[in-house]
Amino acid sequence: MSLSHIQTLSAQTVLAVAQGRNLADELALLLAEHPELSPQDKGMLQDIAYGVQRYGFALDALLAQMLAKPPQNAQLIALLKVALYQLWHTRNAPHAVVNEAVRHIGSIARGRYRALANALLRRFQREMPELTAACQRRDSSRYNLPAWWLDVLRRDHPQQWRNIAADCMRHPPLTLRVNLRRYRMEDYLSELAQHGIAAEALDDTAVMLAQAMPVQQIPHFMQGAVSVQDWGAQRAAVLLNPQAGEKVLDACAAPGGKSGHILERADCDLTALDIDPKRLQRVADNLARLGVSARLHCAPAQQLAQWHDGTLFDAVLADVPCTASGTLKRNPDIRHLRRRQDAARTAAQQIPLLDALWRTVRPQGRMLLATCSLFREENQDQCRQFLACHPDAVLHHEEQLLPDARQDGFYYALLYKSVV
Repeated sequence: MSLSHIQTLSAQTVLAVAQGRNLADELALLLAEHPELSPQDKGMLQDIAYGVQRYGFALDALLAQMLAKPPQNAQLIALLKVALYQLWHTRNAPHAVVNEAVRHIGSIARGRYRALANALLRRFQREMPELTAACQRRDSSRYNLPAWWLDVLRRDHPQQWRNIAADCMRHPPLTLRVNLRRYRMEDYLSELAQHGIAAEALDDTAVMLAQAMPVQQIPHFMQGAVSVQDWGAQRAAVLLNPQAGEKVLDACAAPGGKSGHILERADCDLTALDIDPKRLQRVADNLARLGVSARLHCAPAQQLAQWHDGTLFDAVLADVPCTASGTLKRNPDIRHLRRRQDAARTAAQQIPLLDALWRTVRPQGRMLLATCSLFREENQDQCRQFLACHPDAVLHHEEQLLPDARQDGFYYALLYKSVV
């Protein structure tokens, strides 16, 4: 497939995110609509689509430097961002990138932007060091985060905010969770080595691969030997610590990674709940691949009348809605989709959910509040508010995992229900 076509599809993802749509969903739609794409084409499309989102604020800064008055044409701007990203961060042949981008831009608005695009892209080739260095002068374009996001990081993590912001620019690692019911860690590491796959054990179940690869190429993945799960996300089942015979609830369970981990750790009676039937099917598929089972309910967790039969659970995993601000490596479009008020909105959504789930915990049972957020408003502040409103809740353990080269960012608070 031509480079021009890849640029066109990449620009479609840029436009979709600018309109508020999710990048992963948009890419999935494009790949379904274009089965003719080769694996190499798919890889290039994904790299460009994710890269433009990852460097979006720097690309905006570059355009601002080179365009005194940016044209009000969204398709043009999207194509220019794609071409600038390719010239700056890929090994695509520069002359091909420029020629194909200019040719395609020439078809927009009867060719009125062809000369502008040609001049801009060739200037970037000539002055790349100076132009990109200028992007480092402002934190927003240096870290590719909106100013309000950086303000929140400075407030909530005054000592670590720079490291957190810089980490957002990394590519995410591919981490596996070894199913200890099927393999010992040392045996699976040997299996990887036999397949020529470099990997590092992070703990007794987590393995980080040196390079990402399709799951179909991961040894014994389809047979349930391993699952793809971020190292930080694996903390949830560890902290919940399910025991054999316990009644356990995984609320907001999709896509099923934590449910699978819970059942790998203990022969417990698990109920998995999610509001979305398609996502709940993913839970079922993942559990089937692992050879385990759970009771599945499709209902809003806070609407107890729709799913709860009065059973009190020994342990509840409350993986509640949040801004997902700890997952920017994995979801770079979030930096463009979120707004300052979103943390307050999701924190408000968490309250009735946590209140309802707490009613399903037996006395002396436990609930793990979990988010993939870095914002205190959704995490520590929410936990303190919950404790103030529930005298029978006791905070047993709390941790904020900050994103780094090995994991995304997560917050966990383990609450026990006392006998009042």
